[in-house]
Amino acid sequence: MYKDFYGFSDKPFSKTPDPHYLYLSRGHREALARLKYVLEEREMALLTGGIGCGKTTISRALMDTMGEGYRFCFVLNPRLTAIEFLRYVARSLFSDIPATSKDDLLQEITDALYRLHCEGICPVIVIDEAQLIPDREVYDEIRLLTNFQLDDRNLLSVILMGQPEIRSILSAPQYEPLRQRIAINYSLQPLTLEETQEYLDFRMETAGGSPGLFAPAAVQRIFALSGGVPRMINLIATNALLEGFYREAAMIDAEIVEALTAELAL
Repeated sequence: MYKDFYGFSDKPFSKTPDPHYLYLSRGHREALARLKYVLEEREMALLTGGIGCGKTTISRALMDTMGEGYRFCFVLNPRLTAIEFLRYVARSLFSDIPATSKDDLLQEITDALYRLHCEGICPVIVIDEAQLIPDREVYDEIRLLTNFQLDDRNLLSVILMGQPEIRSILSAPQYEPLRQRIAINYSLQPLTLEETQEYLDFRMETAGGSPGLFAPAAVQRIFALSGGVPRMINLIATNALLEGFYREAAMIDAEIVEALTAELAL
């Protein structure tokens, strides 16, 4: 539909976390650099940000840029018991059929971590939506995983990603031992107005189109409606392109964006 009309070879504002479309704002560039440091030093990091700010996309970009010396385990749904969490990690990193008893499971993890170390591979456990972790026991297992270490380095890296409320959760006194393990603590913020303009142009160019399709007043309206949150920008921009296609509009102006506010309940 609108792809041919506006000269795109791909959908410029897809909701999937494709790192090819990662626009590196100042905040996103800083977050990615800090996470790279965490992996290089085999440390633990906490990355927070509001819904749709790009945390998951950054984690995919991190995986793509770190090379063959790392093996990633993405825990996308952390609503697990402690034993379920350990078995998920073991299955993702080491074994198709992990042990069922905790003692045997921990021994499997220990053996596998040392084996991967000898092969020059650093396991990386990325826990998305970490604010949904159901109880303290799972957090304790995450902390204890960081005890796997040699004299001069850890044997794995852990990245916790979540919405800002995880900071309140981890501020409780019982999580002090875990907080002390977090080497990098970064909060990802929404885009500025200028970055919103650059974001729109970047994604359109990446999709094979040309920049400048959205008039300055339209960009200002998109920024106001989205709050600078990339996922919301994608939603509004996609619908604006559809509306512009139906109107056969050569440029997306503020009127087209404004027409979407009721439809999108913005």
